[in-house]
Amino acid sequence: MANPPRFKTEHQNRIVEIFRKLHSGRHNYWTVWYDFVTMAACSLSYADVARREERERLYAETSKKYTESELNMFAEMFSEVILGFEENPDQDLLGEIFMRLELGSCHKGQFFTPYNVCKAMASISAGDLKAEIDKRGYISVNDPCCGAGALLIAFANEAKRQGINYQQCIEFVAQDIDFTVAMMCYIQLSLLGCAGYVIVGNSLLPPDPEEKQNIWYTPLYFLKTWHWRRTFKALSQVTEKAEAQKQADKPEEKEPEKKYPFKVCANGQLSLF
Repeated sequence: MANPPRFKTEHQNRIVEIFRKLHSGRHNYWTVWYDFVTMAACSLSYADVARREERERLYAETSKKYTESELNMFAEMFSEVILGFEENPDQDLLGEIFMRLELGSCHKGQFFTPYNVCKAMASISAGDLKAEIDKRGYISVNDPCCGAGALLIAFANEAKRQGINYQQCIEFVAQDIDFTVAMMCYIQLSLLGCAGYVIVGNSLLPPDPEEKQNIWYTPLYFLKTWHWRRTFKALSQVTEKAEAQKQADKPEEKEPEKKYPFKVCANGQLSLF
């Protein structure tokens, strides 16, 4: 990383500049990036009261390996991310840095879809969002292999182009097996004001009821509007489950024995007369 690439925005260039200073000494560059997104995500998840203590412990455990001046540099990196999205919300700011600095894992097959391709995909797949929202009240969009969230960011901006307030009408659901990129997605969705959540886990496996899921809810998902929607959705799922169980427990009805208009003769043959 002696000659880091130049990016389209000065905010990205500034993030990389600070990042290089942080990993140039006693910390390797992958650990610095991991710790950066972890602490930034923990800061944003303060609204999640149920998980607040757990996230505060994670933040404290991560931050204790750095000096005060280094922590200030992390804060400056985060401020550049915020300013970058203020300037242009229609971008995959962290994902582009992650890929161009070759921080991804080739063993996990990490290659993020370029953002211009994501924009085209969102435009093609979105359809008439207003009609869907008028019909259902709100819609959900899911990316089961989210990376840094480029597809969801593109979808949010496509909704905005269609005149839709996505903060009130669209639930964003993301999942990735890799904690680092899942946190990048969480940070970017949170800063864009998307209501939803990011799950850290393998989307190809069915949820294990015995295992606690690692879920990160965005700050806007705690608005009253989304609170009641979650409540009604949970009640609906309980009702559906109870109805399914009722049907499963219901004894099978035996088909009535069919009677045919035949008589058996003395010789064993069937006769209609």
